[in-house]
Amino acid sequence: MFAIFKTFFLLGWISFGGPAAHIGYFRQTFVEKLKWLDDADYAQLVALSQFLPGPGSSQVGFALGYKRGGLGGACAAFVGFTLPSVIIMVLLALMASHVTDTDVFQNLVHGLKLLAVVVVADAAWGMYKNFCKSTLTVSLCLITAIALLLLPGIMTQMGVLIVAALVGMLFLKGNSQTTHPGSPFKANWLPLAIFVGLFIGLPFVAHLTPSVALFNDFYQAGSLVFGGGHVVLPLLQNILGDGLSQDAFLTGYAAAQAVPGPMFTFATYLGYALMPANPITGALLATLAVFLPGFLLLLGVLKNWQLLSSRPAIAGALSGVNAAVVGLLVAALYQPVFTSAVQSTQDIALVLVGFYLLKQLKLHIVWLVITFMLAGVTMGLV
Repeated sequence: MFAIFKTFFLLGWISFGGPAAHIGYFRQTFVEKLKWLDDADYAQLVALSQFLPGPGSSQVGFALGYKRGGLGGACAAFVGFTLPSVIIMVLLALMASHVTDTDVFQNLVHGLKLLAVVVVADAAWGMYKNFCKSTLTVSLCLITAIALLLLPGIMTQMGVLIVAALVGMLFLKGNSQTTHPGSPFKANWLPLAIFVGLFIGLPFVAHLTPSVALFNDFYQAGSLVFGGGHVVLPLLQNILGDGLSQDAFLTGYAAAQAVPGPMFTFATYLGYALMPANPITGALLATLAVFLPGFLLLLGVLKNWQLLSSRPAIAGALSGVNAAVVGLLVAALYQPVFTSAVQSTQDIALVLVGFYLLKQLKLHIVWLVITFMLAGVTMGLV
């Protein structure tokens, strides 16, 4: 269990770049380096996280921990990956704008965004080679990427994934193998019941104490977010209303984009600010509440997902979805990863150097992070 925590804890300190980059970091660590699972199993976890509300990359990490060590492993993975970001967000909330507005901090962030370009591109290419081997799967990948580039949004994402699943179910099931032909479908109702119970029941008791009200607000937001951290911004803005100043809200959001780990730790910053009498409690309550719905839903369907994925029609659907997930990564590689990071020919040059260091010299990710941080600061001084 400690080994799972340690692995995710170290990743939590260096996983800059948002959900798409996290998927790249996870793949490099757990598929290529540690070989906990193969690309096919990993792609299934990524695809499942796209269908459920909640923090997509954190759900993938939670599922990886679950596959390795059951519920305890899942919790160890979540705490390990999230803790660094929570620590940093609490410190930033303490120091407010004194750090985030400095040139050195902005240059560090710029260098790390360029590293995210390298990591996401490597993940997209590796998964493309594994899941886009026929004309149909290449076409699904391409159509998905084009659709999301032209019409970005959660409705487009859900639409292309559903279409890809239907196409795969009809035309790709011959590529699958059934390993559990007679296994009955059994739902894992307990976590689903807890999810529904909290979603319906919390609003009725939210008035009892400020802590319960805070937990309810962030739980409702976490239950309704499809598409990751960027989507939680307008939801939380609507739910919290005038409870927090616009400046404090946007400062927290900017900080969440700059630190490593999941963007959902934006809730950590907000919870700290919303409970000035007990800010640490507020930060922890908000963090737990915003992550909990996605994890309950994942626990409710994860075992069923693995069982169903062994059946020919479902495996064919997964082949289609896997190809579409590659398209999602390609679209994310451009927007927001590339567009928010690459601003000059110097940036392009550093990205190319990063590819060389990663693929040719096999430089460890920690050294890549240090290299890009130093490069960001150096380029900012020129």
